[in-house]
Amino acid sequence: MNYIKHLNGVFQQFSKDSRLNPSHVSLYMALFQCWNQNRFPESFQVDREETMTHAKIGSRTTYHRCLNNLNDWGYISYLPSHSRFKGSRIMMPIFGTTAGQLLDNPETSAGPAVVPYININKHNKTLNKLSRESKPKNEHDVIEFFKMNKWPLSEGVKFYNHYQGVGWKVGGKCMIEDWMATARNWMLRARELKKESALVGRSNKKLTADYLDIETNKNYGEPL
Repeated sequence: MNYIKHLNGVFQQFSKDSRLNPSHVSLYMALFQCWNQNRFPESFQVDREETMTHAKIGSRTTYHRCLNNLNDWGYISYLPSHSRFKGSRIMMPIFGTTAGQLLDNPETSAGPAVVPYININKHNKTLNKLSRESKPKNEHDVIEFFKMNKWPLSEGVKFYNHYQGVGWKVGGKCMIEDWMATARNWMLRARELKKESALVGRSNKKLTADYLDIETNKNYGEPL
């Protein structure tokens, strides 16, 4: 996704759309930043409090009004979770293309913007499916996943307790999109840390045994 063309396209539409106010624009940019941090996936979860902070919006009423406006006017596709424990999901239409659906803006005479067509019903089904996969149902699912990948069950418990404690967020900011992929990364990091620990232990052992640890004989009489 060419984010430069996208931003140029969306700001061009912003300048033509008299329905927008600064809160709409700041909220859109906060959502764009979250989309960017997740590497522009098809959809992503958002945390209300975090998004409000980034958008400099202090009222929940204003936040939800602007979010619904952006959805109704075609700037985003919004699927509320209606749960305090699960973030809502967002899809961002890609602007800056020459073919697609026209944004209907009856209040401006400058003409409509061109953005890709989004089948809302189809993508809402996708969003619901992704929402179910963003985190495991319970600890048992995690343990079974680690068992299937031939990892100690205790490692699965550590993984579950860690991400359950941080609200299933990456770096304490963005909601996890696929907990199984995050679990695989956890396993990779654990394996790498184990290798590094083994190398450090081996190095310390060698230093204790012989400070001049060399594998080949060298003639120190030869010039450098």
